[in-house]
Amino acid sequence: MALSLILACLWVIAAAIVSMLPMRHQYAPGLVLLILAVPLAVFVAMEVGVLWVLAVIFAVLSMFRRPLYFIARRLVARAKGEQ
Repeated sequence: MALSLILACLWVIAAAIVSMLPMRHQYAPGLVLLILAVPLAVFVAMEVGVLWVLAVIFAVLSMFRRPLYFIARRLVARAKGEQ
């Protein structure tokens, strides 16, 4: 198995472990995981191709759907306020 896919599997396991923490302890490791998802997706794309990147992106979006929705909602509200 490719190293990038092994790292992606470890990322999923780490995200599952972080999700079991109390909410007040999830912020810092969750932010680190969210930031690491981008270079991981690039590494997967370079090593195994686009189809696997779609799987990685789907995993990231499914695990971080609420924080990403919150961030998107704040960005939209901020953009509307600046117009």
